[in-house]
Amino acid sequence: MLAELGPAIASGEYPPGAILRIDELERHYGVSRTVVREAVRVLEAMHLVESRRRVGVRVRRTEEWNVFDPAVIRWRLAGADRPRQLRSLTMLRTAVEPVAAGLAAGAAAPEQCARLTVLAAEMAAAARAADLAEYLVHDVAFHRLMLAASGNEMFARLGDVVAEVLTGRTEHHVMFSAPDPEAVTLHVRVAEAVRARDAGGAERLMREICVGALRELDVLAP
Repeated sequence: MLAELGPAIASGEYPPGAILRIDELERHYGVSRTVVREAVRVLEAMHLVESRRRVGVRVRRTEEWNVFDPAVIRWRLAGADRPRQLRSLTMLRTAVEPVAAGLAAGAAAPEQCARLTVLAAEMAAAARAADLAEYLVHDVAFHRLMLAASGNEMFARLGDVVAEVLTGRTEHHVMFSAPDPEAVTLHVRVAEAVRARDAGGAERLMREICVGALRELDVLAP
């Protein structure tokens, strides 16, 4: 039920202010009251809804949602507002990831530097094979590790957000049929800059990656 109700709210099928009745949800989704209440508790934790005595379950304003929750991101990317969501999330990446890369150049452990190099090489191999699924696996791992290697726990917590953005681009075909060779090369160069402890270079190169992702959106999801 949650897998259906969550996207319905995120897409605007149930707009802000809409009142959801427990008994109506039971009938609509064909589930027990216990299942409905559990789903509502999860949605409350995401700040998508709030329960009010003698009123029902009210859909909250979009501004109140936990927009960093991976499930909320996934549901919003599955809706009609996908282009705007992707742009908003990619702008967040542009603000955070270059700084994280610069910090990683100073804070990354040797094993993290080595792992970044391996992941960049695996991305390059997947790109040559035009294997988008394999490329995505290594791309997500690369960016997660970069955020963690920054040494900033707040940046590290954004790993799930970035993973959902990268996954959403691939699953909803908001990227080219093959990875951009320039972007692949930039990932390799970022890994090299971090290993060389070149903070300025790592930040500049990661910014190029993020700006390139924004340019892709201009073409594929204007």
